[in-house]
Amino acid sequence: MNRRHFLKNSALAGGGLSVANISSIPNIIPAQPFNLNYAPHFGMFENSAGKDLFDQLKFMSDNGFKSLEDNGMLKRPVDIQTKIGETLVKLGMTMGVFVVDGGDNWKTSLTTGKQEFLDNFIKTCKDSVECAKRVNAKWMTVVPGFFERRLPMGVQTANVMEALRRGAEIFEPHGLVMVLEPLSDTPDLFLRHSDQTYMICKAVNSPSCKILYDIYHMQRNEGHLIPNMEMTWDEIAYIQIGDNHGRKEPTTGEINYKKVFEWIYNKGYKGIMGMEHGNYTPGKDGEMNVIKAYREVDAFK
Repeated sequence: MNRRHFLKNSALAGGGLSVANISSIPNIIPAQPFNLNYAPHFGMFENSAGKDLFDQLKFMSDNGFKSLEDNGMLKRPVDIQTKIGETLVKLGMTMGVFVVDGGDNWKTSLTTGKQEFLDNFIKTCKDSVECAKRVNAKWMTVVPGFFERRLPMGVQTANVMEALRRGAEIFEPHGLVMVLEPLSDTPDLFLRHSDQTYMICKAVNSPSCKILYDIYHMQRNEGHLIPNMEMTWDEIAYIQIGDNHGRKEPTTGEINYKKVFEWIYNKGYKGIMGMEHGNYTPGKDGEMNVIKAYREVDAFK
């Protein structure tokens, strides 16, 4: 049984509450700050807040979320980027990551060493600086791309490091940070493990090149979440969330998120926790369940 359903049923049985009584309460989620800084994305609460982006931001803030994550920010019109940045300031919210994506960066690869890919990456890094200024962002996701089977692993790694050094030269003067994300979407991707990403960050040796530790992807690729985070902690600058399997909110899968979040909190982490997952249940009920799930796993001291 899903843990959320078990807890709900237990509460009904033990507390003498009826389903009718619970459904009559419009919002039982206290709008108090969370222990950790969780960042929803646009669309996650659109059934409750409507499709307008700025109404969604207000809804996030009203329910205790103090950051936003928007992978596609770089592709939004400049006037929308500017308005999002202004709205975040008014609401006291922080901008999380957006993806450094020049159109097909994810489908090509920095592993090849080809000048066309490097030139596109450098141009997109420069564009990202301007976008970051508009939305007050600090972190940008970088995915090096696909494994190049025609080249030795060492050569591919060197090509990636060289490209990242060039990117770091662009971001450093602005205090911006590219966060490298190892992924589990396909085994053909070059960057897949936390230790590999750690090695690359150490070699690039820049405050503008760090790790994005996506808990969902790392559970799928390597497991041992807390030990692996401990080993690579000094290079982790950003964390993302999704339960496995299904990539939905915490409590819907196998990961003991309450334990993982408590460990992260006790490490003194003050950064953003990007909610890069879907909703387990559709509609307004599903959106309320997402908020309830975060209240549940964030309930520690």
